[in-house]
Amino acid sequence: MKLGYFISSEEWGPRDQVRLAQRAEEAGFHALWISDHFHPWIDEQGHSPFVWGAIGAISQATNMRVTTGVTCPTLRIHPAVIAHAAATAAVQLEGRFQLGVGSGEALNEHILGDHWPEADERLEMLEEAVEVIRLLWQGGSQSHRGRHYRVENARVYDLPDKPPEILVSGFGPKAVKLAARIGDGYATTSPDELIKMYRDEGGKGPIQAGTKVCFGSDEAEARKTAYRLWPNEQLPGELAQVLPTPAHFEQASELVTEDMVADTVPCGPDLDEHMKTLQEYADAGVDELFVQQIGPNQDEFFDTWAPEFVPKFNG
Repeated sequence: MKLGYFISSEEWGPRDQVRLAQRAEEAGFHALWISDHFHPWIDEQGHSPFVWGAIGAISQATNMRVTTGVTCPTLRIHPAVIAHAAATAAVQLEGRFQLGVGSGEALNEHILGDHWPEADERLEMLEEAVEVIRLLWQGGSQSHRGRHYRVENARVYDLPDKPPEILVSGFGPKAVKLAARIGDGYATTSPDELIKMYRDEGGKGPIQAGTKVCFGSDEAEARKTAYRLWPNEQLPGELAQVLPTPAHFEQASELVTEDMVADTVPCGPDLDEHMKTLQEYADAGVDELFVQQIGPNQDEFFDTWAPEFVPKFNG
């Protein structure tokens, strides 16, 4: 398993994202994940820049591969526009780009007033969206008339030499089966049995995962930081997919305690605890793990955490 760095679009503005990408490259991380949101989950996180602008800037500042973790190509942005944006990103990055896609969350996708479909329809839309994206990446003038999307005489002129890989996320059996059928790889955030299901269903390509840590010399302070910024990570079931605003996530997160966050996020200076989390993903079959350092203590993460773990996995 190789270690990459996960840039949180919810915690960092576009200029900081470029700086963090540069620090990650200097520290020897394998590649980058960058989240694609219109809103942060809660206001305390404080940011949500347009990911395609950030990717363009990162492409000129580093030589790292970038994967969106993940883009929803179904409601807020038409899949033809995503095909255009991703092709440009792949050209800017000279082929070092992968498009991670998923069925999305109401938090980001409801903003134009569209109806938020049930899960089965969202997966159906995602499958057709991927079909549209790949069609346009073939080059030439293309048209598509499907159940959810229409494209008429559209041509993407700036295409990379090779189409980007499309990694599909999935957090339930139906989504994982879809990912195995249409994906060039699989994206997840948990070292659970769905990884094995993806392979058992014939899923090919890399398995990528994202995780969070809050490294720092003061464990109590790290716990407070993780709880302040990411209580929403502990919300159960489909809440993450159906709650529509950061205010709703803040209300639901009132049920989450600091201990609940610290039970799942390694907090503080104990490197053995951090290693246990990393090893769980390796044991589950993850090929590339992208680590997000929660909070402002990024320098200590790059100066102390990274030299401990990056050579072990990426050496």
